[in-house]
Amino acid sequence: MWGGRFESGPGAIMEAINVSIDFDRHLYRQDIAASKAHAGMLAKQGIITADDAKKIAHGLDTILSEIESGKFKFKRALEDIHMNVEARLTEMIGAPAGRLHTARSRNDQVATDFRLWMRDTIDATDSALADFQRALAQKALEHADTVMPGLTHLQTAQPVTFGHHMLAYVEMTARDRGRFADARKRLNESPLGSGALAGTSFDLDRAMTAKALGFDRPSANSLDAVSDRDFAMETLSAASITAVHLSRLAEEIVIWTSPLTGLAKLSDKYTTGSSMMPQKRNPDAAELVRAKAGRIIGAMNALMIVMKGLPLAYAKDMQEDKEGVMDALSALSLSIAAMAGMVADLEPDTRRMHQAAGEGYATATDLADWLVQALKIPFREAHHITGRIVGKAADAGVALDALPLAAMQAIEPRITKDVFNVLSVERSVKSRACYGGTAPKNVRSQAQKWLKKLEKGQD
Repeated sequence: MWGGRFESGPGAIMEAINVSIDFDRHLYRQDIAASKAHAGMLAKQGIITADDAKKIAHGLDTILSEIESGKFKFKRALEDIHMNVEARLTEMIGAPAGRLHTARSRNDQVATDFRLWMRDTIDATDSALADFQRALAQKALEHADTVMPGLTHLQTAQPVTFGHHMLAYVEMTARDRGRFADARKRLNESPLGSGALAGTSFDLDRAMTAKALGFDRPSANSLDAVSDRDFAMETLSAASITAVHLSRLAEEIVIWTSPLTGLAKLSDKYTTGSSMMPQKRNPDAAELVRAKAGRIIGAMNALMIVMKGLPLAYAKDMQEDKEGVMDALSALSLSIAAMAGMVADLEPDTRRMHQAAGEGYATATDLADWLVQALKIPFREAHHITGRIVGKAADAGVALDALPLAAMQAIEPRITKDVFNVLSVERSVKSRACYGGTAPKNVRSQAQKWLKKLEKGQD
């Protein structure tokens, strides 16, 4: 492909380090689509003949069919997807194939292909995240009234509902989808026609190829167009934050399904056994999702490190962009599917959750709030009184709602029997009815709203 400048081929090590077909073969659909758009534009502009453009388009369609049927033979000696397709096209149609590369470089070609691939992958990721949200919202609706312990510092804090907990991840995932949508919007410019770095002297219609490929517009600066990988870094950033969210829920599932807490169960679909210990049921799917977050975050770091020292415009370093991105987004896709499946499969132990929700004096805040509302005591003073009452209950080894009224009145004489109306976990969650709170009626309303939005395809 180098023409007459080189008298011999590369050495074996050079060929091995230079080749990219092992991973950029995944760009074949995008490469063929971009080549068809380019050929059509060249014909319209009179740069190549309509007959040559027709032969090129037919040949590319045949190659697409060959690749998708598994008949196409990728050759490492041809380095990348672009040269593999072009070489096969030359075998099929001869000289017209050589005209396809008029007014383009592999630099703008790969930049275009990669953006198209990233756009397709973002769309698939968004659809998967919507399915994940749907599973979460459905589980939330089913368990709007299921009380569980709400934790801070992994210590019992206040009672919440399991449905409210699930909806927290619906909100996180909505932000994830928003970040992917933002990345998609910014990447949707066509580099095709930028050439190697300086543009081209041919009279191209770049708006035509941009429109044909579904881009919003052609890129405005040829140097930036061929050297930009912001779109990959931004998408990996969105993927990394999503992976962190998935990992947090995976960690909770590991905790909930441990016999030490016994708050929930996963079926055989998402657990494995032990080769030595026959009693074990390991939450391996959740653990692997948790681990893949590191892999995805690592890919983002790797690409940023590749790009940080590169002057304009293109450098071969940038060939290292695709393998990590493709691996990371594949890992994310699998993680999302696994988490959606686990959420649907997860069965809370409602009795154990209710019991745990009342442990650790979880309704102490409700007692303090009652003192403020019923006795008009300043909150700081109510907080101190409640702390003393909790201490007395702990010394007696009883729950707050089992502590005798007289014991409370020994600390604050104005307390009445009405205080017991706020000390149950059910009344606690029911009272958190302000917007965004954990009250069951809130959870039902939010879950139904999300399910309706997702049904309509809204995010």
